[in-house]
Amino acid sequence: MAARLELRDVGVRFGTFDAVDGVSLKVHAGEVVGLIGPNGAGKTVTFNVVTGLQPATRGAVLLDGVDVTRAPAHARTGMGLARTFQVVQLFAGMTVLENLMVAAHRFTSAGVVTDALRLPGRRRALAAARERASAVLAFLGLQHLSDVEVSSLPVGQARLVELARALCLKPKVLLLDEPASGLDPAETADFVALLAEVRATLGCAMLLVEHDMGVVMPLCDHLVVMNFGRVLASGRPADVRDDPEVKTAYLGTPA
Repeated sequence: MAARLELRDVGVRFGTFDAVDGVSLKVHAGEVVGLIGPNGAGKTVTFNVVTGLQPATRGAVLLDGVDVTRAPAHARTGMGLARTFQVVQLFAGMTVLENLMVAAHRFTSAGVVTDALRLPGRRRALAAARERASAVLAFLGLQHLSDVEVSSLPVGQARLVELARALCLKPKVLLLDEPASGLDPAETADFVALLAEVRATLGCAMLLVEHDMGVVMPLCDHLVVMNFGRVLASGRPADVRDDPEVKTAYLGTPA
C-alpha cells in the first residue's frame, strides 16, 4: 500500500543556496512522523513544499501514490491534505463555529453562484457545514467555545480551534507546524494526548515539525532529523535521540 505522503529526493535551491537538499521520507496511515532539527535546518521549507506553498527545484511529492509536485495548494487540500501553522492563523472577527464552517463548507454542494443568489441549496450547504463543524467541536470537547469570537481566545484554545478547523477538511494527511508553541507544560501534555486520540480515532497520517521533545518523543513513531537542508538521521525516536551526530547538531561541540 502506498504511503499517504511521500517525499522523494526533494530539493529547493535559492540562487546558489540549497535550502533543502535531497530529502526523502514517508508517512503511512495512522503514523506520526516528526521532522526535527536546529533552526535553519530546512524544516519549514520542506513543509511548504509538501503543502504547495513552495515549488520544489527537484524531486517529487506524492499523496496516496499520486504525484502532486506541480499541483496547487487547493488541489492538495482536495486530496486530503490539511495543516496548522506555527503562528495561529484563524479568521478574526468570526466565531469558533464560523471558522470551522469555512473549512466544512468545502464538502457541500453549494458554489459561488448558489451563495451569491441565496438559492435554496445555500441553506442546505450551511446546515451541512454547521453539522460537520459541530461534530468536530464535540469530538474535541470544544462545544463550549462555539460562539466565542476567536480573537478573544488564549493561545492554548486558539491552537485547539485551528486543529479543529483542519479536521473539518477530513484530512488523510495532517501537517502540524510546531503545535505546542506558546503552550505551558500542562497544555502541552493535554495537546499530545489529544493528538494521540485523533490519530487513533481518525487514522490520518501526521507529519509534525516541533522543537519540544516532550511532544516528539511520546507521540512520534519515526523521526527525521534535518541539518543544513539534508537528512542527518532517520529512525525510531529513541535511536535518533541517542545518535551522536544528532546531539552534535543540536548541542554543538566543546570549544
